[in-house]
Amino acid sequence: MVTVIYFWRIPSRRFLFALWRMARDPRIIRAFPGIHFAKVLGCGKGETFTPLDADLHRWGVLFTIDGASLENFDNSKIVRGWRERSTHEFRILLDPISSHGQWSKQEPFNSSVRPSQNGQVVAITRARIAWKQNIKFWKAVPTVTKSLHNSPGLIAAIGIGEAPIGLQGTFSLWESADALRDFAYKGAAHREAIEATARNNWYSEELFARFAVRDVRGSL
Repeated sequence: MVTVIYFWRIPSRRFLFALWRMARDPRIIRAFPGIHFAKVLGCGKGETFTPLDADLHRWGVLFTIDGASLENFDNSKIVRGWRERSTHEFRILLDPISSHGQWSKQEPFNSSVRPSQNGQVVAITRARIAWKQNIKFWKAVPTVTKSLHNSPGLIAAIGIGEAPIGLQGTFSLWESADALRDFAYKGAAHREAIEATARNNWYSEELFARFAVRDVRGSL
């Protein structure tokens, strides 16, 4: 089984198409043969995690699928519909290294590989923010995201979410597992955010997962 993420760049004139597909695709993708878990995602700059952070030109889908079914999905009407209306497509194949927490009451990523000392890695964070904690969360985010975007070894980072408010996350691509580890455990801003999460109970559900990169097509 492999974890797959697509991101598409959509021109402004296709905005209504993207909204329609956000509503339509979850049911269809989850019914596709070989799919075990799937989420259709809006994207953002990953700076504030407020609705103002939204990138209305980038949309994506994340799913886990049996390896034998991946080619069929890549050539499916689901993907072709996005591909034909996008100006750019990015696809990345991932193997889970570790995963802690839940996503929609599921544990979707089963660890299967050891991290390479030289290979690229991806981190995915996802949280369901308790409604009464949104403002406190938003106030704390800028310091952490500034630290993230300035971290040595970071290749790219964007915000991801299933809704404009309350269901937030990040996708970040790193040069190595060591670079990601340095940000997560040595960065003062990130450590403080972890401690604040425990103090303030920001999240009603959260997940942090790391992945080895198997293949990349396109660029972010």
